[in-house]
Amino acid sequence: MLIIPVKDGENIDRALKRFKRKFQQTKTMKQLRERKQYVKPSISRRQQRIKAKYVQRLRTSEES
Repeated sequence: MLIIPVKDGENIDRALKRFKRKFQQTKTMKQLRERKQYVKPSISRRQQRIKAKYVQRLRTSEES
């Protein structure tokens, strides 16, 4: 559970912004979306390899 202490006289918009930032950093939504359906370990490893190849291709094209 996320707890955001709001100080006296603090703008509610700033507190909301802190909450949103903290919510993204904890990756709560990402976990919820992953848990919606089961993904076989072999499929997840394959997706990681594909992503790594893509990132590597971007970095090599960026260098040249």
